[in-house]
Amino acid sequence: MSRSARAPAIIERRAYPSRVAHYSSTSSLQQQESVRSGAEEGVMALPAYGVLIGTLDHFAREDPNHFGSWYHGKIYLNARLGLYECAVDVSTPSGVPVQYREVRNLDKRLFAFGSEADDWYPLARSEESGALDYLRSPLLRGRAGCVGFVASPLIDLVNTILRSPRFGWVESTADNALNLLEKRLSDSRRLYVFGRPYTTGLGVHDIHMNQGDPPGQFQGQDGIWQDGGTIVESNDGTLNAFLTKFKTQSLQTDDNGLPV
Repeated sequence: MSRSARAPAIIERRAYPSRVAHYSSTSSLQQQESVRSGAEEGVMALPAYGVLIGTLDHFAREDPNHFGSWYHGKIYLNARLGLYECAVDVSTPSGVPVQYREVRNLDKRLFAFGSEADDWYPLARSEESGALDYLRSPLLRGRAGCVGFVASPLIDLVNTILRSPRFGWVESTADNALNLLEKRLSDSRRLYVFGRPYTTGLGVHDIHMNQGDPPGQFQGQDGIWQDGGTIVESNDGTLNAFLTKFKTQSLQTDDNGLPV
């Protein structure tokens, strides 16, 4: 559902991948067809979805004046098959704002991938697979709100609000989002990038919310448990999530990922 997948080519002046469930020209058929265990595999709204685990090679910002009005931050990761490009949307040509949110201090007990080797893993569209869902994932509630050591109904309420998926979204000016992302990347030990794989070469896109779109050209790929995002494992071992969405996407969706 990447808006950039429908726009003129801007990443490295090449077209984004087509909607074919194939993530790499050099990947094995066995790995393409394997799906991380969990629930029964059903029809996904995105043609392919998974998580890339690797270490940071470098980070780059596109020049919006050179590449056009689609603006991305590009994370380059080292994983088993080589160097991957991960394109994070932070601006659109249509004027629809992009919003970003950081969820700090994720609960490692709820994180399924900490012991996996650096590689690309196709995921089933289910909580059991470890897939992300901005609105449903317990992982994306974080472990603490503003205060965690005072027991009172009021503090519990405040912490619940702060951990809510409806709280904390900031409108992106492109650079403010990338400034935060780059800061987290600079202290990273390992990265986990969720989204849709490139069909040619090594890379990931759709690294944003993939549900809740209004009726139109993007709604056809909406679904639950297929959201993109970047989880950063810091050098001290903490996990922080960097999430993005388009302002038109609803934060209330039904079981098909459609707005309610």
